Amino acid sequence: MNGSPISRAPGVRSGRSRRRGVTGPAAAVVAAVLLLATACGGGDKADGGKADGKAGAAGNAASEAMVNVAPKDGSVSVATSGALKVTAEQGKLETVAVTDAKGAPVEGKLAADGASWEPVRHLAAGTRYKVHAIAKDAEGRESAKDTTFTTLVPKNTFIGQYTPEDGSTVGVGMPVSINFSRGITDPAAVEKAIKVTAVPAVPIEGHWFGNDRLDFRPEKYWAAGTKVTVSLGLDGVEGRPGVYGKQNKTVTFTVGRSQVSTVDASEHTMKVVRDGKEIKNIPITAGAPSSTTYNGQMVISEKYKVTRMNGDTVGFGGEYDIKDVPHAMRLSTSGTFVHGNYWASSGTFGSSNVSHGCVGLRDARGAGDPDTPAAWFYDSSLIGDVVVVKNSKDKDIKPDNGLNGWNMAWSEWIK
Repeated sequence: MNGSPISRAPGVRSGRSRRRGVTGPAAAVVAAVLLLATACGGGDKADGGKADGKAGAAGNAASEAMVNVAPKDGSVSVATSGALKVTAEQGKLETVAVTDAKGAPVEGKLAADGASWEPVRHLAAGTRYKVHAIAKDAEGRESAKDTTFTTLVPKNTFIGQYTPEDGSTVGVGMPVSINFSRGITDPAAVEKAIKVTAVPAVPIEGHWFGNDRLDFRPEKYWAAGTKVTVSLGLDGVEGRPGVYGKQNKTVTFTVGRSQVSTVDASEHTMKVVRDGKEIKNIPITAGAPSSTTYNGQMVISEKYKVTRMNGDTVGFGGEYDIKDVPHAMRLSTSGTFVHGNYWASSGTFGSSNVSHGCVGLRDARGAGDPDTPAAWFYDSSLIGDVVVVKNSKDKDIKPDNGLNGWNMAWSEWIK
């Protein structure tokens, strides 16, 4: 084939000469690189570098620990109790964090062997929760799991109507009393969700009256100045099958000065003792022989400057209907009051018992005279003050007739 000859650069060979080894300065550089690579690879070891290769593989291996969360990720209508549990296989749980949509943590308990975690209380209803859990295997390698679930929205609910009111100042006999809107068939679950604490601290125990009322009190009257906190964590509590609480509320109240008044029905007197000192001895009239006054410790639960009292409402038929009873303070659910009396003669007080079971003090019609004994006692009393009746020819008042659990021995109260 005709054409121009192929030109070659000087010093460049063709054919087999291109397969010869590198010589000169370039060869020295290549040798140095190979030596460095050999040294870093551990090529001088007796096992040919295999030991380090195995260590690297183990360090990168996945953790053998496995985290399991019940309920499954994305579950809805989850039960508020008994459904949430976190467990670990081939390892131990190191961290379990459960939070609601607002970031509030759920308190839980980790088993001593690190194999499981469960919440210590029920969950709230209709709430989305996040679970973040970490477990470690025997080699210290971690495995994590993140899930979410949503608790059920109940069709039927209950609430607890409580006394005393939030922020109030009360007498030393004031219990915490909660009346439920539905009868409770799992009292243990409901009581566990309610916490009552005091400063200064004192043991406080709850007692059920029937299936819809739960009262809390200490063994003896509160100390003056005590601050009490009531936490109602009822949201999500299954109080009866298919019926759930819907309250998360904190109530606080303060115990004021100590005032205990003792009515002696036979002597027709009421001695008022404040902070251990008698400050007043008031002449009274108690229940007549046909309608005696209960004996026992009674707590003022309501105060009315003027109220109506009708015998029909408490089993006395049409014997009386007084539309303007002054300075009335309720002592029992059944209708026992300590109140002002303007219709009896002044000589009645301190000398005879003529009432229908109440404790009467001399008063003026319309509650307008601040100098009467009834007005003084009304103005000097707090809801929660104690009125003790003795020497009446009647039985002791029942503990659940009003806020009068003090008439139950402590040994019975804590059963």
